[in-house]
Amino acid sequence: MSGNGVCAGAVNAVKEVWEKRIQILTEDLKREKEFKQKRVNALANIQCRVCSDRLNRKVSVASVLACELRDSLSPRLVRIWEERVTLTRLKEKVTRENGRVILKIEQEEWKTLPSSLLKLNQLQEWQLHRTGLLKIPEFIGRFQNLIVLDLSRNTISEIPQGIGLLTRLQELTLSYNKIKTVPPELSNCASLEKLELAVNRDICELPPELGRLTKLTHLDLSMNSFTAIPAAVLSMPALEWLDLGSNQLEQLPDAIERMQSLHTLWLQRNEIACLPESISSLKNLGTLVLCNNKLQDIPACMGEMPSLRFVNFRDNPLRLEVTLPAPESTEEEEEQELFGLQFMHTYIQESRRQADAAADRATTPPASTDPDG
Repeated sequence: MSGNGVCAGAVNAVKEVWEKRIQILTEDLKREKEFKQKRVNALANIQCRVCSDRLNRKVSVASVLACELRDSLSPRLVRIWEERVTLTRLKEKVTRENGRVILKIEQEEWKTLPSSLLKLNQLQEWQLHRTGLLKIPEFIGRFQNLIVLDLSRNTISEIPQGIGLLTRLQELTLSYNKIKTVPPELSNCASLEKLELAVNRDICELPPELGRLTKLTHLDLSMNSFTAIPAAVLSMPALEWLDLGSNQLEQLPDAIERMQSLHTLWLQRNEIACLPESISSLKNLGTLVLCNNKLQDIPACMGEMPSLRFVNFRDNPLRLEVTLPAPESTEEEEEQELFGLQFMHTYIQESRRQADAAADRATTPPASTDPDG
């Protein structure tokens, strides 16, 4: 019996040890499983954080790029939009008259002209008046179809060199602006027939190259600061109409006789004190305005100018006072110019009469007197 008791005790002891080991092993396995799970979870969390960080970084980069793109595109888009609106406004100003495509703007503020205007390069005429325009755009030379460019009554201060690319331009009107100089490139406008630079106040000379404008027939330089007729003007072979009124001219050059095509000459409101004899060589001159000068005499040769039909010598300190013959009818009185052509011929006749009388007195010996009486 005692042997069986020992065996049973030993078995129970072994069983208890085994069970304890199994329990420990189970707990170890459980802890290892929990550790692995924690490690997996930790790795998963790390991966999630990494992915999240990467995603955040991508989102952040994308946001930055989007902001930069937005900041860079926004002004461009705004500019494109503004140009489209401006172009639409300009298109509304385009008309067609006498077969010409004309841009016409009057008393509406356009201090600058946008580059979008280049899309209207079929324009043949610009008429922009009282718009406050500050400058002629540099791209003006790309309007190769321009025939008339009228930008009078603005605040333009200079003429760009690109103006010389307008080889078809026939009329250029820049009166009532603030231009001080004229570029020599203007001489490349070979088709130019009419040039108006009146009332710019400060223009005092023209480049000699303008003498190459062989088709120019009409030139208005009135109300500027010229002290002499520019040499370029004397060289213009086709010039028919010239206005140099309200300048500071003191005399006319003898070379004025070169202007054989001239038929109208305005010289009012200058400081001209005498006229050269060569003025009588202007065989085609029909109108000559010399009022408000400092003329003291009228040269006799002017009575032999065959085409002269209208003159005006009003408000000059002429040395002779002449009285016109009384008109025979009311019609003659209405047609009579007080200081016009009839006055000129009467003045010349009186001047000759007085000159002849003076010559007679000089050649006639004094009468002898007898002292004995």
